[in-house]
Amino acid sequence: MENKVLAKVGNTEITALDMEKVIAAMPGGRGQEQFNNPTARKQLLDEMVNREMIYLNAVDEKLEENPEFKKLMDEAKHNLLQQFAIDTLIKDIKVEENESQEYYEKNQEMFKSPEEVRASHILIADEEEARKVADDVKAGKDFAEAAKEHSICPSKERGGDLGFFSRGKMVPAFEEAAFALEVGEISHLVKSDFGYHIIKVENKKVPQTKSFEEVKGQIDDYLLRQKRTIRYADKVKVLKEQYDVELNEDAFKA
Repeated sequence: MENKVLAKVGNTEITALDMEKVIAAMPGGRGQEQFNNPTARKQLLDEMVNREMIYLNAVDEKLEENPEFKKLMDEAKHNLLQQFAIDTLIKDIKVEENESQEYYEKNQEMFKSPEEVRASHILIADEEEARKVADDVKAGKDFAEAAKEHSICPSKERGGDLGFFSRGKMVPAFEEAAFALEVGEISHLVKSDFGYHIIKVENKKVPQTKSFEEVKGQIDDYLLRQKRTIRYADKVKVLKEQYDVELNEDAFKA
């Protein structure tokens, strides 16, 4: 990207790179979307020029000598130096391939995807009506159409489709029936607090262990955080021997 000079305020240049930095720093990454056209970027440039004039005027007015400003500068320096020291302490920490692989091998259970079922259902409040609908679908009536006609569950709009779910996501009676059915099989009436369910299993997923490649990034992030935490704790332990620390325990009493 060519770093064009977009404006000059006194002897200060405002460049395209300066503008990109402002846009990139906007919360939530909204800058690129908000300033994606020439009109919006011109408005942003105008505001950058305004702020630079405010800055230059503050220098001329010697506001940097104001005691309140000096206090703010001291606080900012304290916080920046504190964070810089932490960043410097941990910046060289890395996670090696063999460390990730070893963690993966020792923690296989963490990377197992559970058994899942994809089921559709028809939920009916009245038992007699539910039995009639159950007889109809078992006699060959299209399950999705029956769900749209009779079900009182919002899933009726999708032909009763509930998508995939694992154990512990549905009420016990429903879950027990769904996981016991074979793919394509339709249940007898299943009673729950919501009414009477007619369940059809559309698909099943058996438990699987994710591959190392699938979870390597997740493992690396975890191990990196762990290493950084240990390095930080070790440093604090040493510093406690170096500096006197007094805690006012009474301040935390109710």
